Amino acid sequence: MKPCIMIMGPQAVGKMAVGLALKDKYNYRLFHNHMTIEMVNELYGNLDEPSWELVGKLRNVIFDDVLKRDLDGFTFTYMMGFNLESEHKYVNDFIERFESNGYAVFLIELEADLDIRLQRNKTPLRLEKKATKRDIERSDKHLVSSMDKYRLNSNPGEMKQPGYLKINNSQLSPEEVAELIYNHINNK
Repeated sequence: MKPCIMIMGPQAVGKMAVGLALKDKYNYRLFHNHMTIEMVNELYGNLDEPSWELVGKLRNVIFDDVLKRDLDGFTFTYMMGFNLESEHKYVNDFIERFESNGYAVFLIELEADLDIRLQRNKTPLRLEKKATKRDIERSDKHLVSSMDKYRLNSNPGEMKQPGYLKINNSQLSPEEVAELIYNHINNK
């Protein structure tokens, strides 16, 4: 079975960087969540409710297309609000969608200390790929304030899906995390 990896975690934890390392090293195609966010934001100039609905529709079209292709592996990044039942449903529906189409799904959760994430929020790679993060002051404020509304990492024992792995990547490079994920996948 082909691996499908959903990398979850809070903003600036390194989801996209790890996904890029998986792509570079193992040829797992990367669809990071900001690919659709940035496109819709660029088109309409903001991310209101109808814009977020369009982001969801675009993601579904891409998922449908991915399922038709013969890929070595697929990685999708997602910022999950673990305190929301609707988010758990989204993840479970994602798993069902890919597993019913011949993929082995692995949920990888990244966590890092807030000060590390605030540093990563300013990296050249992040700012290059994510135009909506280029207003650093606004982006930092949103990163911190979102923790008041959402629980962005799971509680111990909360995630029971087979193939789940939680990694604290505060002191790990994206390449080191990619290798941990690859080894985890191949030991299942």
